[in-house]
Amino acid sequence: MKILIIINDAPYGTEKAYNALRMAMTLLKENTENLELRLFLMADAVTSALPNQSTPQGYYNIERMLKYVIGHGGLVKACGSCAEARGIKSLPLIEGVEVSTMSQLCQWTVEADKVLTF
Repeated sequence: MKILIIINDAPYGTEKAYNALRMAMTLLKENTENLELRLFLMADAVTSALPNQSTPQGYYNIERMLKYVIGHGGLVKACGSCAEARGIKSLPLIEGVEVSTMSQLCQWTVEADKVLTF
């Protein structure tokens, strides 16, 4: 099964990115066979892909969660025009996150069995 998760909100301030990544991590942990998980970061969510995030002890860290998803076979891409609009397109991203395009998102959407948005 192919599942596409699209995140639109900033990594902190709301819990949408956190909940999307919790779901992604659980899907990867509990459904290791025949699961292809794809995650697309759009709008303010592209800032989730910036490395060296520092959060207070006891708080969730989106960078660590993205690294888990990538480390367990999830594909993560960030919208290039969204990154450019926020001035981060030329900054280094978390290893394994690629800058991508709307065309790629459309292709992933057509190929997905399920699309979830946060």
